[in-house]
Amino acid sequence: MSKGTKEKKSEKLNHIGLDSAKANELASKLNDLLANYQVFYMNARGYHYNIRGEKFFELHLKFEELYTDLILKADEIAERILTLGETPTHAYSGYLKIAEIKEKQNVNSPKEAVTEILQSFALLLAKQRVLLSLSAEANDEGTNAQMSDYIRAQEKLVWMYSAFLGK
Repeated sequence: MSKGTKEKKSEKLNHIGLDSAKANELASKLNDLLANYQVFYMNARGYHYNIRGEKFFELHLKFEELYTDLILKADEIAERILTLGETPTHAYSGYLKIAEIKEKQNVNSPKEAVTEILQSFALLLAKQRVLLSLSAEANDEGTNAQMSDYIRAQEKLVWMYSAFLGK
């Protein structure tokens, strides 16, 4: 390989050795995921605050576990975007424009809250599977491992929340 060919090849790589165009695409999809996580997080806080009924104590605790996990994952996603060399969206107005998960207000029914949670997980899982595939194609082990871990944990949560609904 000639010196000129080596230089052209290295010009296409970002600071962590990934193809710059693929890293940019991954960062863009991660920003979309981040927006959805942030809206889901706020919804989960609302479910925690407003839940009513005989399952109050059980769900109040479960929703706190959920929103705590969501905000940790949002932070990890933002850090991954930075690692890829891009800037994470960091304004709720931006999240609301991007996110497919919509704000939910005044949800206090256990069944409605859990149904909304399951719908949010379905959306996140689909987006994470796309990222899993794209990150594998880009040889981006960091994003790939992150998405794989998220998917595995969330599939279990889907099973558990579905069991709560008797499904």
